[in-house]
Amino acid sequence: MTSLEKDAIDLHRMLKGKIEIHNRVSIDSGESKDKHGTLELIYTPGVAYAAKEVSINKELTYDYTSKWNNVAIVCDGTRVLGLGNIGPEGAIPVMEGKSVLFKVLGGINAFPLCIDIKDKEEIIKFVKAIQPVFGAINIEDIESPKVLEIVDRLRKELSIPVFHDDQHGTAVITLAALINSLRLLHKAMGTIKVIIAGAGSAGYGIFRILQEAGCKNIVVTDSMGAIFENRAEGSSRSGGDSGLDNNPYKKEIAIKTNPQKLRGSLSDVIKGADVFIGVSGRSNILTKEMIQSMGHDPIVFALSNPDPEILPSVALEAGAKITATGRSDFVNQVNNALVFPSILRTLLDLRIRTLSEDMLVAVATAIADIVDNAHLKNDYIIPKVDDPRIINIVNRVLRDAIQRHIDKKENKKSSPISTKQE
Repeated sequence: MTSLEKDAIDLHRMLKGKIEIHNRVSIDSGESKDKHGTLELIYTPGVAYAAKEVSINKELTYDYTSKWNNVAIVCDGTRVLGLGNIGPEGAIPVMEGKSVLFKVLGGINAFPLCIDIKDKEEIIKFVKAIQPVFGAINIEDIESPKVLEIVDRLRKELSIPVFHDDQHGTAVITLAALINSLRLLHKAMGTIKVIIAGAGSAGYGIFRILQEAGCKNIVVTDSMGAIFENRAEGSSRSGGDSGLDNNPYKKEIAIKTNPQKLRGSLSDVIKGADVFIGVSGRSNILTKEMIQSMGHDPIVFALSNPDPEILPSVALEAGAKITATGRSDFVNQVNNALVFPSILRTLLDLRIRTLSEDMLVAVATAIADIVDNAHLKNDYIIPKVDDPRIINIVNRVLRDAIQRHIDKKENKKSSPISTKQE
């Protein structure tokens, strides 16, 4: 047992859970002629008045209850970190850790709901059933593509915002780190070649945000190798089911990426690439030889947790100019912990239902800009997780983005309808 493993186990055993519930009021039984006791007001009989008003106007839950600040972290334990399907019980320590970050970094009450449900429709039904008490839903560590289908459905069918951290959070912070890496190396987003290893939730989210940001040459790989349009079963060197027929998200990747229709394994398509982004969930899949085959001053983001696709020291030895991982014990921690507390805080405050890709790009750009040119260097490309500036900046950026969307809609409504004269 390593020192890290022992210390982590010992701390969890000692704490017996990392979160607990605290009341916002104290209970006093004292009453006077002109003042009611707290218990009488917060519970029976006084609470009945609040309950009756809420039953008539459900929006009052935001004013009379903690709904405005409650987030449900929903996880079925099928895709936890890089550990895979470890079950809902195994997911609890991870989700409790996220709850701590929500509270410390965003002031949010986050409840880890690790559920023993695997069926897609049943998970959707569960989330719809619990929405009355929550102001937002954070979907976490559910296997792909099931989770992407769940998120799409919930975003259409719920009246509260749904945030998918593995998809949206990882994409935002990855783009922020890449923007600053390219700034350091004097490269342009529109001219680089990017390899994304992993076509699950994170890989899908990263490909979408990079395209929105202007990246034109993206190649995504899965266990079968490069994804390209009309990839047939057994087309890769390793053979097997390509998985495209039953996965609309991989189909979208196939249609919108890999403009040169590159084929083959990761080692084949990485040649000449400027950037490697690893979200495969598999350790040590990137070798020194692969990095040495990349273009000038390669960027290596090995983001799988807990074990990255390559260790930073090995990547640097092989010639990588900038490296990053998802771990806090290496420099350049590209971790969604920088993003999800601030975005959820803003979603709750503004009651935004959905986030568009251009909004996510705006957030990523703003987070990148926190690191000014005077401090920007190869081992400091993004702010620290606990940087107090992030929440205010994300809040401002999303407010501005929402206003732009509102202005566009109003301009469309007010535009005169022209008729074509023959």
